[in-house]
Amino acid sequence: MKAVVQRVSSAAVRVEGATVSEIGPGLLVLLGVAKDDGMAEVERMSRKLIGLRVFPDSNGRMSENLGEREILCVSQFTLCGDTSKGNRPGFVAAAAPEVAEPLYRLVCEKINARRGVFGADMKVAMVGDGPVTVLIEV
Repeated sequence: MKAVVQRVSSAAVRVEGATVSEIGPGLLVLLGVAKDDGMAEVERMSRKLIGLRVFPDSNGRMSENLGEREILCVSQFTLCGDTSKGNRPGFVAAAAPEVAEPLYRLVCEKINARRGVFGADMKVAMVGDGPVTVLIEV
């Protein structure tokens, strides 16, 4: 399981022109589920995301966790793409939708995240804060 995590002032997901989810300050999580992922990865990723300390404390150092801020989590199978054999990514490492969707939903539930629409053509907008971007792989 892989995640690209961005600290944001705001983020939103639109599907077919309609906003389906939006948040204020918090984290935008792009989550990729690999074919061998299971409950152990769900648990580890959830703990990492909730405990991630990327928000400034009173001294301006990145040492505070999420606290009362929000999370928007968007499924992103392309994070499992492999470009080692050329310029067109291969996605054999990505979990099949029937495996990935329940695991994605479980992570979202565990971290109390708003969601995109699994498998939809989404337009994701965000206002980065920092910018701060972290890659997590469990």
